[in-house]
Amino acid sequence: MRFLIVLSIGLLFFNCEDKQTSKQKDNAFAKDSLKLESKPKKTIPKKPELEFPKLTDKNAMEFFLKYEKENKEDKVRITTDFGSIEIQLYNKTKFHRANFIYLTKQSYFDGTQFYRVVNNFIIQGGSSDDYSIAKRRRKIGKYLLPPDTKRGYTHKRGAVSMPSSEIENAYKLASPFQFFIIQRQGGAKYLDKEYTVFGEVIRGMDVIDKIAQVETDEGEWPLQNVYIRKVEIIE
Repeated sequence: MRFLIVLSIGLLFFNCEDKQTSKQKDNAFAKDSLKLESKPKKTIPKKPELEFPKLTDKNAMEFFLKYEKENKEDKVRITTDFGSIEIQLYNKTKFHRANFIYLTKQSYFDGTQFYRVVNNFIIQGGSSDDYSIAKRRRKIGKYLLPPDTKRGYTHKRGAVSMPSSEIENAYKLASPFQFFIIQRQGGAKYLDKEYTVFGEVIRGMDVIDKIAQVETDEGEWPLQNVYIRKVEIIE
């Protein structure tokens, strides 16, 4: 009888120990499983590479020297609420042509305005008081273009020219985002040595005459905005 009691206690102890060992094994497996299931690594998305560099005074000329060789387009159409204006850009003023084509392909001019209008003189476009246009400029870059006034082109009626930067500079460096068109009969040849003529209107002078007649404030800004809806390359 004593033997049976001892045997029963022994079996009971062994069974409990076996269950405890089994639990430890299960726990060990569970812990090991957690170690094996490593968390996925967080990947930082790469910034998309810019197709073109952000332009500065240091890299703009080198950029346009290459760009003008690969982009030979030389005609554009400006669409306004008053009608369309077609412009022939001059290949001899290669940096200014390339700049205008580049900005056209970047859709920079879309939504800008003819912000300065002087009847019997000029209409000037490519700017705006809209914050989105300023943001667009910052994305393209900040740079100026040197004058190119010795190609034989004059500020005749319909001439397309580039104004100097708003910053006073002795070399008449041009603001690349703006342009003006001579509306005056007989032209304005006294501007020839001051600003770079880089194209001429080949269709739409009647549209320019209409824009030139809009009412302006004391700062020559039209009282009703004259938008450039779109500038596109044409053949």
